[in-house]
Amino acid sequence: MLFSVVSTAQAELWELVIEVNVEKGAIYSGDSVIITGKVVDQAYKPIRGAEVFIKAGSYTTKAFTDPWGVFKGEIKNFERIPGTYIVNVIGSWYGMTGLSTTEFQVKGEVSQVSMLQEKLSTDEARKYLSSNESDFVKNPIGQTLFKYYHKLLDELISEQKIALKPSEDKIFIEQQRLIAKNLRNQAIDEFKPGAGTYGGIQYNDYIDSLNPEIKDLVISQLNFTKNNFEEAQKIRDEILANGGTYEDARQAYLDRISIPKEILEEFNQEKVEQELEEDSEEEPTEENSENQ
Repeated sequence: MLFSVVSTAQAELWELVIEVNVEKGAIYSGDSVIITGKVVDQAYKPIRGAEVFIKAGSYTTKAFTDPWGVFKGEIKNFERIPGTYIVNVIGSWYGMTGLSTTEFQVKGEVSQVSMLQEKLSTDEARKYLSSNESDFVKNPIGQTLFKYYHKLLDELISEQKIALKPSEDKIFIEQQRLIAKNLRNQAIDEFKPGAGTYGGIQYNDYIDSLNPEIKDLVISQLNFTKNNFEEAQKIRDEILANGGTYEDARQAYLDRISIPKEILEEFNQEKVEQELEEDSEEEPTEENSENQ
């Protein structure tokens, strides 16, 4: 009599059904991976106290199901190069087992450092990095792998030093920012500008002291000048932030606040005409006066 040994073994192997999912389908290298799920039997009855073994790459963790068959595991600091990774989940309970898989993405750009870290994170790499070359005197393949992984380690150390070293451009930008800050502080100490006239008590006192006939015009002029100064400051700061020199930023600032005489006269003329129009609209006509 023949028995179907394979089908019987498979039936016993998958007596547990595991539902599994990753809390975040996409993470960045170094983030934690949260895996949740549920373990049930073939009748979909929750299994309490099942041991759940979770593995993603060389990272592993373990969890147990609650009375409702639910489990939650966390793989902390998952440092891997960008790509797709498989999560294998194996559940066991009194001799019964089950298997399920899912996947997630690691986002970001692949760098030389991350690629080397990935190659050195395997069990094989750790084996040879933690050994001595003398352990493989009679093993030519072991000697080759020992030298290979130690060479990768030297490359990783070199790449990490390069990554940490600031570039010449960054150093130059930082120097320009420091120069600009020192010149600004020097100018403040020298001229002692104090409070401005665009707000606060001094501004209010000045406005209140004006002749009512020109008060609105002066307020408009002050606002016009204030807006120009604020725009000039933004232009200056953007040039410095984007790597421009202090001289370029200063010149752009001066160009923006230097208002030609023609523009000021045009602005004043527009305000005068606007006020005349408003006054004419408010004055009653002869016909309206007679009717009143």
